[in-house]
Amino acid sequence: MLGLAARGRNVVSGELQTLNAVKDGSAMLVIVAEDASENTRKLFSDKCSFYEVPLRMYGSREALGRAIGKEMRSSLAVIDIGLAQSVMGYLESESGR
Repeated sequence: MLGLAARGRNVVSGELQTLNAVKDGSAMLVIVAEDASENTRKLFSDKCSFYEVPLRMYGSREALGRAIGKEMRSSLAVIDIGLAQSVMGYLESESGR
């Protein structure tokens, strides 16, 4: 699903671009890799809380990058509300297993 979003240009990735999307209000969902550094996890936790953007921790940096057809990524933001809701639904169904 993230691959489709990326091909449709509905995903921004990398720490700086993701942070900018949160700040400018375009981020509908932020995903941070579980193996991201403590500083990165805290930064996005704080910013997403302040700007009221849903945040999910999922997968490894390698898995996030592979999902969007790029190299390792610690963070990414989905900027389309429909895709963000679909991804959140998938992540919640995965965590319930």
